[in-house]
Amino acid sequence: MTKRVLNVVTNVGHYDAPSHSTGLWLSELTHAWHVFEEHGYEQTLVSPAGGAVPLEPRALKFPNYDKTAKAWRADPQKMALLENTASPDQIDPAEYDAIYFTGGHAVMYDFPDSEGLQRITREIHERGGIVSSVCHGYCGLLNTRLTDGSYLIAGRKMTGFAWTEEILARVDKLVPYNAEKKAKQRGALYEKATLPFVSYVVTDGNLVTGQNPSSAKATAKKVVETVEGNAPKERG
Repeated sequence: MTKRVLNVVTNVGHYDAPSHSTGLWLSELTHAWHVFEEHGYEQTLVSPAGGAVPLEPRALKFPNYDKTAKAWRADPQKMALLENTASPDQIDPAEYDAIYFTGGHAVMYDFPDSEGLQRITREIHERGGIVSSVCHGYCGLLNTRLTDGSYLIAGRKMTGFAWTEEILARVDKLVPYNAEKKAKQRGALYEKATLPFVSYVVTDGNLVTGQNPSSAKATAKKVVETVEGNAPKERG
């Protein structure tokens, strides 16, 4: 049976101050997409509101703008996917083996409180599917609760963009909250690499998380590895 993964992207194009642009960190999608594609996975893009996805300008410059991101932007069909993403109410979680939350600071605004994304994530997780995120994508897991009312990340080892990295990226004054701190407040057993901005992935059962943009490819590979060793219940 063909494996399916749901890639989550943002609809937000700026910080609280409209003059400061943000959006999807493109390579966090393209690196993972390439890995999933190589393994024959069917992929779908979903966003909190559906529709168009803005791109983070900083991700379109050296050294972040690599060949996979350039190839995506040069492909009209790929760019069209970012103009017409599905909304959560169009998604049947039973059809997916894994969900992968991409990052970019924009997701700090529209991922956490999307009830649609929370529903999808909870159903995939409780069926035994893989829940994964990279960089700020873990903001999509901060408020997700399981059927028993507990936070999905409570008591789970995980990672995501560190506060130290926010400071080094000089956006600590722009971001709406400290995501690392919030994850810890939800009971997550947060981990990070010894050095900032290096690839770092944490796996705890069917939860797979990567720390930063450099971690996207390794996160996707770990998702595939975990999916292949997994047998989710009642896959449609």
